[in-house]
Amino acid sequence: MADNIKKIAITGGKGGTGKSTVAVLMANQFIQAGKKVVLVDCDVECPNDHLLISQPLDKIIAKSYISFPKLDKSKCTKCGLCVKKCRENAIFQKPGDYPIFLKDLCNGCGLCWNICPVGAIKPEKEVSGKIFLSQVKDDFWLVTGQARSGLEETGPVVAETKKAALKFAQDKGADIVLFDTAAGIHCPVINALMDTAIAYCVTEPTPMGAYDLALILDLVKKLGIEPRIIINQADLGDQAMIQAVIERFNVPVEKEIPYSKALMQAYSQGQLLRFKDF
Repeated sequence: MADNIKKIAITGGKGGTGKSTVAVLMANQFIQAGKKVVLVDCDVECPNDHLLISQPLDKIIAKSYISFPKLDKSKCTKCGLCVKKCRENAIFQKPGDYPIFLKDLCNGCGLCWNICPVGAIKPEKEVSGKIFLSQVKDDFWLVTGQARSGLEETGPVVAETKKAALKFAQDKGADIVLFDTAAGIHCPVINALMDTAIAYCVTEPTPMGAYDLALILDLVKKLGIEPRIIINQADLGDQAMIQAVIERFNVPVEKEIPYSKALMQAYSQGQLLRFKDF
């Protein structure tokens, strides 16, 4: 599905570098060039693209689900095997009592109901996230994934968000899908990066910016994705460490964005789409 659509990720090892700002500005650039664009906010634990372009989250187009364990006390022998084997420590059992499942720690892996010797544990499906659609302009749509608060593992929500976004993009004949990932190199980020052609890695000229740039570049290359670098607030700080990472990984710098008060004002007012200089 969607093999004819160009899939691009905007990512970064460090939070706060302006990754979502770059994603929105890049979407606007493609729109101005006459492309049909779907922007996908894959930072499902804290989506904010809709805030940057003043879009309400009021139209749900899909939901994601996760299975949690449910105990049948009539079958349970209180053997404690599920407690011993749970790698997330999401099952608590007092001596001589029934096990208690802690949903805030559970990632829905299914180990407990698969190893229970008497079949006392069964999976129970619950909503783990919602996927919203906003039509921003005639040829520009925003798809936003939002995980349920307190969910331990949000990677599956990201995967469902991408699936829904790509189906919608195919139906609309979109040219480009932009995936705005969460910051870091954990599983939800990997889910968002998978099957993209290019990953724009957004960084800043700071020690942590350089360190985390190396981490995300290493991940992107391991995934077989073409990396490019965008340096935000490029005229602040010291680029020496950034340049060292660039040389080490031999990755081109696509763009340097200088500090801009006008850009910050547009960001704070939810008017990034009116900011043309990118």
